[in-house]
Amino acid sequence: MLKFVFWALLGANGVLLAYGQGLLGQPGDGAREPARLKNQLAPERMQQLTPTQARQAAASAAPAPQAEVAEPLPEPAPAPVPVARDLVACMQAGPFSTADARRFEARVARLGLAPRQSRIEIPYQEVTSRLVYLPPNGGREGAQRRVAELRERGVTNFFIMQNDTSPLRYAISLGVFKSDGAAQKLVADLQRQGVRGVRILPRGPQVTRAGYQYRQIDAGERDRLTGIADDYSGVDITRCS
Repeated sequence: MLKFVFWALLGANGVLLAYGQGLLGQPGDGAREPARLKNQLAPERMQQLTPTQARQAAASAAPAPQAEVAEPLPEPAPAPVPVARDLVACMQAGPFSTADARRFEARVARLGLAPRQSRIEIPYQEVTSRLVYLPPNGGREGAQRRVAELRERGVTNFFIMQNDTSPLRYAISLGVFKSDGAAQKLVADLQRQGVRGVRILPRGPQVTRAGYQYRQIDAGERDRLTGIADDYSGVDITRCS
């Protein structure tokens, strides 16, 4: 039995040796490179490449990458539409005394309104006295009736104004005072005595005082300007044309 196995292995090795030497024909159309080269068409044109050359050749033979399709750029956002400010066409502040005008102008200069500011002159009455009176009512006869009523209530300090050109003709003067406080006190006293319809008339020469006009200002500028003007006695803020 051992002899049979020995001779079988020996025969198999011999067959493999003969096959490997090509004694039994080309193995698998030429399993070795020398044999393959002999069977190639025009083997003299073949060139063996180094590993680096092979990688370069493979890279050059690779298909070129397709160009990426550029995405369309987003359209630019529309520019914001400016909102029109609510502008005041003309605003006037005044009247100011000479000293107040200097202080007011210095404070307003901080608002940057100089290009839209103009100084004007405003008619103004310099109050030097206050007339306490009963207005005319019914001409001479009406004045005489009121005088009788005043006497009944114990009022003795009065006289009938009879200037032919005055709008106060036949008014009844009850007193003239320099201060507003004194005039107001007389009015209160007369009301306690039952006299009704008493008025106070400021009197004095007509002069001019400084005023300021501002054009094309917005609501915020108007409010700041008004806040400054409110600090000055007798100053009004009005619309102008």
